[in-house]
Amino acid sequence: MIGAGMSGLLAAAALGRVAERVTVLDRDELPEGDVHRRGTAQSRHAHGLLARGLQAMEELLPGLTGELTARGAFGGDLQADCRWINEGRRLAPAPGGMPGLLVSRPLLEGQVRRRVARLPGTEVAGGRQVGGLAASGGRVTGVRLTSGETITADLVVDASGRGSRTPAWLAEMGFPVPEQERVEIDLTYSTRLFRRLPGHLDGDPVVIMAATRAVPRAGVALAMEDDRWIVTIGGYGEAAPLDYEGFVAYAGSLPAPDIHELVSSAEPLDEGRNHRTPASVRRRYERLARFPHGLAVVGDAVCAFNPIYGQGMSVAAVEALRLGEWAGRDRPARELFRSISRVVDAPWDIVVSGDLRLPGVRGRRTPRIRLVNAYLERFHRAAEHDAELGRRFLRVANLIDPPSALVRPACLLRVLRGVLAPAAPRRGPVSLRTPQAGRPAP
Repeated sequence: MIGAGMSGLLAAAALGRVAERVTVLDRDELPEGDVHRRGTAQSRHAHGLLARGLQAMEELLPGLTGELTARGAFGGDLQADCRWINEGRRLAPAPGGMPGLLVSRPLLEGQVRRRVARLPGTEVAGGRQVGGLAASGGRVTGVRLTSGETITADLVVDASGRGSRTPAWLAEMGFPVPEQERVEIDLTYSTRLFRRLPGHLDGDPVVIMAATRAVPRAGVALAMEDDRWIVTIGGYGEAAPLDYEGFVAYAGSLPAPDIHELVSSAEPLDEGRNHRTPASVRRRYERLARFPHGLAVVGDAVCAFNPIYGQGMSVAAVEALRLGEWAGRDRPARELFRSISRVVDAPWDIVVSGDLRLPGVRGRRTPRIRLVNAYLERFHRAAEHDAELGRRFLRVANLIDPPSALVRPACLLRVLRGVLAPAAPRRGPVSLRTPQAGRPAP
């Protein structure tokens, strides 16, 4: 296994059920505690764990949710306890029957790494960087480390993330490289930690605020262990300031006031960090006519989403389940990639359609995408007062139901009724003018 991030660890858990021995290699020296490490730059920013991802992780590592809760993570109902704000409007809160878990990336990855390392026949080794593949007769037989050592394996799985070198290695071996789809988003976001008090946000532990066409800025505030908030805000083609005053002012220009109200009154705990994601990238391995035996690719190495949607870890968990099923049957790699493609299709469509509604994002805007976005604007207006529409949307956003569930006849009728109802006043600003720190946005 190349890579000891979430994708690699979860894939190792799946393979441990069908393989005698699993070795996970990572170039980083892996920490023993729940701390940030160099290879996961995004670990200092807000991370989402969707309902389907939590289910898949629990299936791979039974008891994981309870272990995380014992270490300070906590859960709730994803509809009743969370503020989901789309088009500046909050989805109607109500019990939705979808459990969620609030946990920092270092705690989650640390606990998963400890669990995987304890699995029979499994080794998680840090400080060992893979420099290439070992191959013979069109079959991958192992990996070559930069130290000069070669490790043999019946199956090599690339879970190294966005920077995957598998396309280059395929070319070196004389195999075709996958087509690559890119949506240029130029997203930059900034994150700060704040002290969490019981009265913040009237006790709600989550705010998730999507960008709008008028205000291409988004944000998320997540409660997490040790009485902290992690708040990530950013925009397409611009960055939120890291200094406290600038951060608060930028929060005031988001499509709704919830996050601004929080950071204006909460005690800051750090100096903040920012991160830039230039594009969402999908590599179409399922379309390759030839691919070497003994090699598989999963996680961000296949599809790296816009991280603001919080899909990456959950998709990786479901892919790990598919990897385990495939490896147990000893079938051609094309079958695995087709299975992974079906996992990726829905979240990829959600990300691409959502981002291409924003004027600064570069990509092909098909008539279908324009129609979908026009419909969803009306959907969110209706869902502000219709809890059933909110539940259906969250089941899609959390990868439980396919996007087609939002256009079933019963759903269309509810949206039509909502559109015909008198429009409620919008919440929060619709201007990109950044207000002064500590003052409400226009």
